[in-house]
Amino acid sequence: MTFSLADLEARVAERAEAPPEQSWTARLLAGGPPRAAKKFGEEAVELVIALAEGERPPIVAEAADVLYHLLVALRSRGVGLDDVMLELERRTAQSGLAEKASRNHG
Repeated sequence: MTFSLADLEARVAERAEAPPEQSWTARLLAGGPPRAAKKFGEEAVELVIALAEGERPPIVAEAADVLYHLLVALRSRGVGLDDVMLELERRTAQSGLAEKASRNHG
């Protein structure tokens, strides 16, 4: 398998430039960050339900939807996959428990 999240992010960027009547990605982005966030939330709930039910094909399909809609929602706010990966890299420099304890809970 050679397709990566970076490939998906590039595809989202490409489709974002299309007219909204020709691209679901462009249509979501034209609706602004709230629309993209709402759609991501809907897909996340569908994944949670699939995980609870335990059937593999729906889990895989819904996880793919979540990843796609996450990248669209991030793009709607100007956040790139590299930004998220840097944060994950920063967090992996310490144990998960230490990292969680260091967060501001205010």
